[in-house]
Amino acid sequence: MKFSRQIRYYYIRFIRLRGDPHELALGMAFGIFTGMMPIMPFQMAFSVGLALLFKGSKITAALGTWISNPLNWYFLYYFSHKIGATVLGLHENGAMFSSIMTSIQLGEDSMVVVEKILAAGGLMVAAFLLGGLIMGVAVSFPSYFIFLYVFRRIRAWRKGRRRAGNWRVTADHQGQGEDCGPERS
Repeated sequence: MKFSRQIRYYYIRFIRLRGDPHELALGMAFGIFTGMMPIMPFQMAFSVGLALLFKGSKITAALGTWISNPLNWYFLYYFSHKIGATVLGLHENGAMFSSIMTSIQLGEDSMVVVEKILAAGGLMVAAFLLGGLIMGVAVSFPSYFIFLYVFRRIRAWRKGRRRAGNWRVTADHQGQGEDCGPERS
């Protein structure tokens, strides 16, 4: 599949998400929050758990974790450690930190990275988690309001299209008012 076609596919899937804008935005904020945490193999499970607990969208929570991806893992882990170490007042743990960052840079399995962080000791784990928590909170709060705006605009756009007659509503969905797709001639 061509890249431009794939982007269009995901765009269409995104605008077709169903649910209350608050729930969708809340799920996205939980996903972004956990995506910023240095818990790479557990991010999606943690974000979906938060969405279940606080009644957010599980789908957007899973989508939001993709803020953490192979292109930016190095930077997320680097800054989460630096922020956490600064807050905790820790001195550089050069060799161990370099080993962890090299593993991330080389694209080693996420469990190898987790094992190296755990082997570095409690203070290293605390620095990574505290830094990730700080970054997650700093990014997830504004992202909630940004995505709340986005999902409200999408809902208004859908209602406008429905009123204009460009969208059909099937008989089995009429009571729920769900869009079923563009009207075909």
